[in-house]
Amino acid sequence: MTLVKFNDNRNNALLPGFSDVFESIFNDTFFNDRLVTRVPAVNISESESKYHVELAAPGLKKEDFKLNLDRNQLTISVEQSSDQQDNQKNYSKREYSYSSFVRSFTLPESADDSQIEASYTDGILRIDIAKHEEAKAVRRQIEIK
Repeated sequence: MTLVKFNDNRNNALLPGFSDVFESIFNDTFFNDRLVTRVPAVNISESESKYHVELAAPGLKKEDFKLNLDRNQLTISVEQSSDQQDNQKNYSKREYSYSSFVRSFTLPESADDSQIEASYTDGILRIDIAKHEEAKAVRRQIEIK
């Protein structure tokens, strides 16, 4: 079977080249880089005694992160700005970059908000949230009679 691309020019009949201009503007990498929302992926897991949050944010430093706890709302935010300068030949090129994101999570009632630990290694922010003692899973062997 052969696939043939169908070129529908009904939209360009009145103003030829009009949509081509907008396509070239909005498909430009400058706009694509700034219009795409970049929010890091998060993995959330649970063990017997803790909740684990892992946020993939490579290229940052631990000083870039701000972790806030307001009641039972854990908020992770980053604001980072940098500028790069590249001098070549007789001109100077300067690019400013500013990126930020905010992720918020509601902690369950079983979470102990006084025991939250965070670490950042190898591009992954790891947050461990302890559970209250009464919320920890109780395991025991049940005897069959």
